Amino acid sequence: MGSAATMHLGSWVQTYSVLNYAGRSITPSCFRNTLQFQKHNSLFSLTKPKRLDISSYPYNTCAISAVHLSKEEKLEVENEDNPIEVPFNFKTYMYQKGNSVNEALENSITVKEPIKIHEAMRYSLLAGGKRVRPVLCIAACELVGGDELTAMPSACAVEMIHTMSLIHDDLPCMDNDDLRRGKPTNHKVFGEDVAVLAGDALLAYAFEHIVNETRGVSSTRIVRVVGELAKVIGTEGLVAGQVVDMESGGLTEVGLEKLEFIHIHKTAALLEGSVVIGAILGGASDEEIEKLRKFARCIGLLFQVVDDILDVTKSSQELGKTAGKDLMTDKATYPKLIGIEKSREFAAKLNKDARDQLSEFDSVKAAPLICLADYIANRQN
Repeated sequence: MGSAATMHLGSWVQTYSVLNYAGRSITPSCFRNTLQFQKHNSLFSLTKPKRLDISSYPYNTCAISAVHLSKEEKLEVENEDNPIEVPFNFKTYMYQKGNSVNEALENSITVKEPIKIHEAMRYSLLAGGKRVRPVLCIAACELVGGDELTAMPSACAVEMIHTMSLIHDDLPCMDNDDLRRGKPTNHKVFGEDVAVLAGDALLAYAFEHIVNETRGVSSTRIVRVVGELAKVIGTEGLVAGQVVDMESGGLTEVGLEKLEFIHIHKTAALLEGSVVIGAILGGASDEEIEKLRKFARCIGLLFQVVDDILDVTKSSQELGKTAGKDLMTDKATYPKLIGIEKSREFAAKLNKDARDQLSEFDSVKAAPLICLADYIANRQN
């Protein structure tokens, strides 16, 4: 997969290079989103185990051709040349998967001595959130023949690591934020020292949880999962993105190439890892894993492009975190470099390329990932 590819954002922005990440690269292409989503507020919040409130969840259904349905569906198609369209209920899917993830997270860390550190870990881990990364992990596993139980320990692990990154990102020495998921940030509640340690503890426990709790998977695949996860959060992934992001703050000459490096490493890497890990656990072939890796790379960058847009178009109340923070700190963002409308066009291009990577998979099994890509493209917080 060698050298870096060239990304064309169209005639409205100059061609620039996609930086090679871990020896792999992709070339996004245009797409116009077909799903229509409604305006919504924040998703999934949790302090104690409880069912998710999905009354304002933003998406409707995805149409899936009946000719791909399993026998259990027992649907008759009167005209195979014009197959009926059967809706995939993404709202229900996310409700079910989100509850499963939240229950597993609740059970993964109990309050024990030292009390304070475990309370700090649980405070941020159970503070809510969309659970996009763990659901991606589960959906990828199911796509290639695995199941939710097999993927769940790793799904929880990626959420633990994501939570760690948020705790550390909010620290005064990093982004210095006071609000996360509509609540005071970890260091505001427990102090900076405990917040640092809570993040460290979640990072370490994530790997322990995978090794101790994964069932029915060969040791070879578990080792591969651990290696993949370590890579996407280290100096070839999240850490690299964070360092370059900090170094770029306030600079006037941060171009698209460097901005993409930051986003691919700081944000996209863990989303990519979530999907790839799920595929590995489900028994995917190397070819399937690479297709899903490219899919995840696109939606990972898409996630951050949308995040940049929301930062300048939504309020703190709508986002559940401080709005306009990128502008205040003079960070390079897609809206800053190419404008809001062209950022939206770029997001659509990434969504199209992501969906293209799933074209050779069973369309019914791929429906959750297709809809997740559309949700990321159209999310409002």
